[in-house]
Amino acid sequence: MGELVDKIKGNANEAAGKVKQAVGKNNGNERLVEEGAAQEGKGKAQQFAGKVKGALGDDI
Repeated sequence: MGELVDKIKGNANEAAGKVKQAVGKNNGNERLVEEGAAQEGKGKAQQFAGKVKGALGDDI
């Protein structure tokens, strides 16, 4: 995957995670809140990977 793809997927996962957390909090669903937090973390990691690839090039 390239830098841009990682960043896009990261943004999507982070946004979806935030939505899950909000829905979970509104409905009192702790499992959904936890899932959302995990997905948000995954998104942040994907974005970071994209930044690293951008700095080092797509050769990694």
